[in-house]
Amino acid sequence: MISRWKWMLKQTIKKLWFRATLFAIVAIITALLSILFKSMIPESVSVKVGAEAVDNILNILASSMLAVTTFSLSIMVTAYGSATTNVTPRATRLVVEDVTTQNVLATFIGSFLFSLVGIIALNMGAYGERGRVILFIVTLVVIALILITLLRWIQHLTSLGRVGETTAQVEQAAIETFIARARNPCLGGYPWLENNEQPKGTVAVYPKKIGYVEYIDMVKLSKLLTNDPRHVYLVAQPGSFIHPSMPVLYLSQGQESSINTDLLETIIVSDARSFAQDPRFCLSVMAEIACRALSPAVNDLEPH
Repeated sequence: MISRWKWMLKQTIKKLWFRATLFAIVAIITALLSILFKSMIPESVSVKVGAEAVDNILNILASSMLAVTTFSLSIMVTAYGSATTNVTPRATRLVVEDVTTQNVLATFIGSFLFSLVGIIALNMGAYGERGRVILFIVTLVVIALILITLLRWIQHLTSLGRVGETTAQVEQAAIETFIARARNPCLGGYPWLENNEQPKGTVAVYPKKIGYVEYIDMVKLSKLLTNDPRHVYLVAQPGSFIHPSMPVLYLSQGQESSINTDLLETIIVSDARSFAQDPRFCLSVMAEIACRALSPAVNDLEPH
């Protein structure tokens, strides 16, 4: 089990914009570092690199990378639509979180910004003759990185958004979720068998949001009750739909608003269900994929 902040960081890293932003920042810093380290290049080497050599290469990179990025985005949108139509809309989230696709898009955007910043700095005369040598070397490294990324991207396009690949991603996510639940059957707590009624001597704690329970921070929940003799009964499980008129947990021996707020912060509520901590959702998605695999012309029985 991981804490709330580690889980949120893990979810942020999976976002499409995170890698693109990170690569863009690295590209801008790399282009500007050539100005700082230009004094390390001897003058004899700087004469061999022409003034227009780097500028022409950067212009080609800037124009081509913008076109390739736009083309890649259109392919991604098509793949998302294919996964939604042919597999299930709930599996689209896994396609969006595909690491290879995010790395490819981030590399293209970073290369575009690198060339753009390099062109601006060259026209301002910030590099000088020595700085152009470093910029030229870094540009060659960027070109090599782009070629490797393009080859990986071409290979990855053969399976992106396909039924088999998307189904395999759902299966892998389901396996990881079931393994984690098997290691912690009750999320690290004790089983509550008689969960139909409120336990005696407890108070109900109600949520302030409407949505699905996406994650429960059992690490923080355990720390809150380390030196506390009271018990917490979790009513809502990951994947449960909750609202302000429905109790999410029961707290024994009195009521304190401060600890109630801390307890509610351990429950992350979202607009949609996720695969983390929710084996039922994994089974639902796999069942939807299985239903779509059936041929309606052969398997559907018409009533007589």
